[in-house]
Amino acid sequence: MNQEHEPEATRRDASDTESSRASRGWWDSNADEYQSEHGAFLGDDRFVWGPEGLDEADAALLGPAAELKGRRILEIGAGAAQCSRWLAAQGALPVALDLSHRQLQHALRIAGGPGEDALDLVEADAGALPFSDGSFDLACSAYGALPFVADPVRVLREVRRVLRPGGRFVFSVSHPIRWAFPDEPGPEGLSVGASYFDRTPYVEQDESGRAVYVEHHRTLGDRVRDVVAAGFRLEDLVEPEWPEWNTQEWGGWSPLRGHLIPGTAIFVCSAVAP
Repeated sequence: MNQEHEPEATRRDASDTESSRASRGWWDSNADEYQSEHGAFLGDDRFVWGPEGLDEADAALLGPAAELKGRRILEIGAGAAQCSRWLAAQGALPVALDLSHRQLQHALRIAGGPGEDALDLVEADAGALPFSDGSFDLACSAYGALPFVADPVRVLREVRRVLRPGGRFVFSVSHPIRWAFPDEPGPEGLSVGASYFDRTPYVEQDESGRAVYVEHHRTLGDRVRDVVAAGFRLEDLVEPEWPEWNTQEWGGWSPLRGHLIPGTAIFVCSAVAP
């Protein structure tokens, strides 16, 4: 009888191609479980920047909601397009892009079918965006794409290319300091267990050594340098505090840890004119 083996967790190098292939496979395989577990928190048409629950309706990192009407906005790593759906409700013209076919199927499920007129869904790699230069006013990514790619500057340059000069790109990732701590929500996750400066990717691989999940670590300084190298100006760096109302645990994110160390870093960038 065949037994399903758990992937082996390790730290090793992973190329851009291997990382992309692993991400597509992982999200296609785990989209159902992810949406089932986190769908209630994310909502159907809510724009949440991370597990802390910072809501774009309150934070206005893309700009005042009233000024989003008519703006073309690209969401990268959109998942089930909850953020894009919120943007559409503000009168924006969003495009929800994701690498995973199954995640985008959930976007159609939430909409009630393929007849949704408010937003477009695009299946594509963030490192090769299928859009012309300067075709968007704004771009956003809530934990999408950037944590999972070996070459984040390539993705950032693609986003810069499709934005008009002065366009804003806001993206959130796991706060880099989290890589020094065990990914545990309880007290065991409060003691440093690894070097913050070790940039070796976290990889889960099958019995043949093929990566099935890859996540890449960049220090805070690395992220800033990546943003600048891609042609952006860093306007703000937001580190959301854990709110009292949020009592849920999400993987290694929890009220216990969230009140002590940051869990999310949000980079607010503007595209520098060529």
